[in-house]
Amino acid sequence: MFTIDTDNNITACAAAEQITEGQEQFATEKELAKLTTAWPADRLVEVWNSFAGVAGFGCDLKPVKKFTNRKVAVARIWKAIQKLNAPAAPQAADAAPKAAAATTRATHKDAAPQAKRGARKAKTSKPTKAAKPATTVKPATEARDGSKKSIILDLLRRPKGATMAEIMAATDWQAHSVRGFISGTLGKKMGLAVESTKSKDGDRTYQITK
Repeated sequence: MFTIDTDNNITACAAAEQITEGQEQFATEKELAKLTTAWPADRLVEVWNSFAGVAGFGCDLKPVKKFTNRKVAVARIWKAIQKLNAPAAPQAADAAPKAAAATTRATHKDAAPQAKRGARKAKTSKPTKAAKPATTVKPATEARDGSKKSIILDLLRRPKGATMAEIMAATDWQAHSVRGFISGTLGKKMGLAVESTKSKDGDRTYQITK
């Protein structure tokens, strides 16, 4: 299930989640096509450009000025957002205990035959190889000093956050790249809550709330 807000931010979510004000929901390419029938062609371009070239979607996605037609635009957008990962469904947590119980019953049932076969194979069994040490993975929240990621994080952590114009000036990015980075990298990958507000003059401000 996916949601899209008025800023063209697309989010993958569990089917049971409720949409909030300003969001629309779709679960298939057909539903996305129906949702976009009333959109101007420019909005389809804005949606695509909001994540084209953004980390997590692949470097092969390039910004466009227009699409051949609406059907092509919907198909390309739908294919690209399949890389978004929805939260795990609650039922998945219940599956492990059930599977473990089934395994336990099967183990008790076959314990005697397996014990006999195991005794015959014990003499020729090979020693178990030592497990390789786990590779340490750096937290996704780390940012290299001086990088665009670090610059944006510093701006958004200020008491009053930062305007779109300030972020664009500091990074030399276009507006669609800034929106895609905030939605895809900060929101989806790093799990940060970024609040977006718009002033009476139409200026968009972003701030990390936690």
